[in-house]
Amino acid sequence: MNREPQPPRNATDARTPWVKLRSVAYRPFIYRKMVQAASPEASAGDVVTVLDKHGEVFGSGLYNPRSEIVLRMLVFGSRAIDDQFWAESVEHAVALRRDVLKLDRHTSAYRVIHAEGDGLSGLVVDRYAEVLAFQAHSLGIAGLLPKLIPIVHRACGTRYHTVGVDDRVRKAEGIKTTVPDSADLPRSVKVSENGVRFKVRFDIGHKTGFFCDQRDNRLKLAGLTDGADVLDACCYGGGFGIYAKVKGQAAQVTCVDLDEEAIAMARQNMNLNSVRVNLVQADVFPYLRQMQTNHKLYDVVVLDPPKLVFGRSDTDDGRKKYYDLNRLAIAVVKPGGLLVSCSCSGAVCWAEFMGIVSAAARSTGKTIQYIDRSGAAGDHPVRPDAPESEYLKVAWMRLT
Repeated sequence: MNREPQPPRNATDARTPWVKLRSVAYRPFIYRKMVQAASPEASAGDVVTVLDKHGEVFGSGLYNPRSEIVLRMLVFGSRAIDDQFWAESVEHAVALRRDVLKLDRHTSAYRVIHAEGDGLSGLVVDRYAEVLAFQAHSLGIAGLLPKLIPIVHRACGTRYHTVGVDDRVRKAEGIKTTVPDSADLPRSVKVSENGVRFKVRFDIGHKTGFFCDQRDNRLKLAGLTDGADVLDACCYGGGFGIYAKVKGQAAQVTCVDLDEEAIAMARQNMNLNSVRVNLVQADVFPYLRQMQTNHKLYDVVVLDPPKLVFGRSDTDDGRKKYYDLNRLAIAVVKPGGLLVSCSCSGAVCWAEFMGIVSAAARSTGKTIQYIDRSGAAGDHPVRPDAPESEYLKVAWMRLT
């Protein structure tokens, strides 16, 4: 990218710092090859005026020449990115959850801000009772957190916050420091979701043991598990399995996860709801192979692994893991039983994911019927100019 300044045609009117594009695209991500020049004042993390190739104002965004995503667009047009912009953007996001979706009636845990889906690229905020969990996905957002955290607290009426940055993001964006957690941040809180209770921990790094995006899918699964023998593979905090017991009246539930802390959280959640599930600390791959050897079959199997494909340039290792995991799971589903298979890898589209699952089924000699497909709950909105926001894919299948 050419960093030598090339003043815009209407330089006297342009706000600085500025970045000039080779070509424009009405998308939140502007990549390196699309950028022509930047003004000398433009520094990594700045809010900059974005100019088209003719020097006309195209919009404003967060600038980071180190990142492959050089610009994260905030607005298209001439609106200034000032305190009013941030306050109105946050209030608009909160209103969707509170006034439209009316989530406070059903849950005390939900996503407050979903990055590009809410027009705030790089910022993710989840609410767990009185705690806000902030995730910074860009250098610009990380630098703005001292301003943004009080704004979101005021809009939500919350007291505490925790801040996390994924290691991959930290390296790619060059994020060195972030705002510290609240000094009086509780180690954990209890939340209620559709009448099911969960403990959410903040003393185990950026993971809380609870994922809001699967809220609607957990409830949907429960409606399919009356009297069933259920396997919740990659269970983490036991969300699907505990729902199956509490809301679905499943006859038997087995939750499997390799992470010792995940199984400990699942046990706490089981006790919170006064139900009994079988908890197994094991790698799900050999566990499923062992179940196949033992001729153990389940009425319902849920696969909800962590992200296995991290970007478009990743190797095929993650895709192969999706294939192997689904192949092993399909082999332990009873004829006529259900498989619910999830992928949270945004780099794997719906067509590719369903192709992987279909190929896995063919390898076992079984036939699958796709009976539904779903994604994240409504507090994870998707904008048409940011399809990456639709990262979660949940395929609902009947096996014959």
